[in-house]
Amino acid sequence: MNVYTYSEARQKFAGVLNTAAATGKVLIRRKDGSTFALTPEKTSKSPLDVPSVKADISTRGLVSLVRKERGKARAKQRRR
Repeated sequence: MNVYTYSEARQKFAGVLNTAAATGKVLIRRKDGSTFALTPEKTSKSPLDVPSVKADISTRGLVSLVRKERGKARAKQRRR
């Protein structure tokens, strides 16, 4: 774990943040000996949060396409 003095952390703040992001935690020590931890904040983003796809298709067209593909899948299952 990396420990920086207050002055050092202030002078190299961008590097300290990069180190905290890479290692998970950085300590900053004051002259009086008190120590503070700098940790990256965890994002609460869902793995299912994906960007949308722009498609030039109507709702009816999409429903029709899904039904068609489901029919193909059912036909394959029947052949087995």
